[in-house]
Amino acid sequence: MFDIVLACIIGVFCGVVTGLIPGIHVNTVGAFVFSASPFLLYSYSPEVLAVFLLSMSISHALLEFVPSMFLGVPEEGTVLSIMPGHHLLLQGRGKEAIRLVSLGGFGAMITTILLLPIFMVGLPFIYGLLKPYIWIILSLTVVYMLIRLSRDLNSVIWSSVLFIFSGIMGWVALNSPLSSSVSLLCLFSGLFGVSTLLHSLSQNSYLPPQNKDHHLEINEDIIRGIFAGGIAGSILGFLPGMGPAQGSLLAQELSGSSDSGSEREGFLVAMSGVNVSDALFSLIAIYLIGNPRSGIAVYVNQLLQGLDFNHLLIMIFASLTAVSISLVLCIKLGDWFSHSMEKINYEKLSWVVIVFMSFLVVLFAVMEQSNLFFVILTYITSIALGLLPHYLDINKSNLMGVLIVPAIVIYAGMV
Repeated sequence: MFDIVLACIIGVFCGVVTGLIPGIHVNTVGAFVFSASPFLLYSYSPEVLAVFLLSMSISHALLEFVPSMFLGVPEEGTVLSIMPGHHLLLQGRGKEAIRLVSLGGFGAMITTILLLPIFMVGLPFIYGLLKPYIWIILSLTVVYMLIRLSRDLNSVIWSSVLFIFSGIMGWVALNSPLSSSVSLLCLFSGLFGVSTLLHSLSQNSYLPPQNKDHHLEINEDIIRGIFAGGIAGSILGFLPGMGPAQGSLLAQELSGSSDSGSEREGFLVAMSGVNVSDALFSLIAIYLIGNPRSGIAVYVNQLLQGLDFNHLLIMIFASLTAVSISLVLCIKLGDWFSHSMEKINYEKLSWVVIVFMSFLVVLFAVMEQSNLFFVILTYITSIALGLLPHYLDINKSNLMGVLIVPAIVIYAGMV
């Protein structure tokens, strides 16, 4: 048992590192661990490596909100089109935002575990019925998302165009000779990381002074957000290709919150909950339906050669331990960021992050002996596509077509 606990703690701290450094996807680290597993298994059991990977993914899911809120901050004029965390940050409420994120992730994890008996009874039967129609469910979800996140017909058209183009790019990249870890690093770093920072620099963004004190009042909206995040994250772990953006939209509908106005706090809680509960439920899906729903889940499935009930109990224990430690670390590190960012030159820091993310893309491409020209071309194309939503004033979540379109094509049997 001691080795399980130690693996959980080490995994949490590795997740802190991957979560705080923009551009490092947790699946990339998971790929390295899995690649080294033939050697690691001489010294460690498969359960130890699986607990390490799960703990790292949970910690990463919670801690990645810290840099995403404190980096890529827009100017005041675009505040209505940004995420709730950035809105609170522009009001000097960074500490409050961090606590909302921490509470949402922790509460959603508890919700997911409490609802697990219901999922164990109903999900295998429901999945058996719906499996032939998953591509239809995904397609209908996409149509709803495009309409729901658009203001008018013009934005619907542009959202559809970007969704389709990102889907084509995702299909090409994921079916290229590149490894999936390098492909995902190029795509997500360009679409959602570097592009956001470049736009932020073009807008002369700055981080306003943050309030030293915080005021967090747990009300009905926040409680609804916690439950909505847990349920939406579980559904996300069930449907392939769906990302946090779609999960956040689902959580928004379930909680009745909004990413604007006075309901931002509940939405931020739900959004955090989606990320964290999805990290666990994508793994639970192995036990319930025999199908992993994330990169980390795939690696765990390969290590354990399937998930039995004893494995499930170990994973639940590791999840509770990991999310509890991550809750404290997220608050402490978020407060440190809140104090330190005011003393840092935001423009220089953004350029450092951009250069570092680009360096990581090249480094991983070289390490895996990928075609460097194709990697750089994919990376530059991703950045260009990621910039378009900012200038077209549409939601960036439409770029999740990069994963959803390939999933629809596969489940529809088109290939």
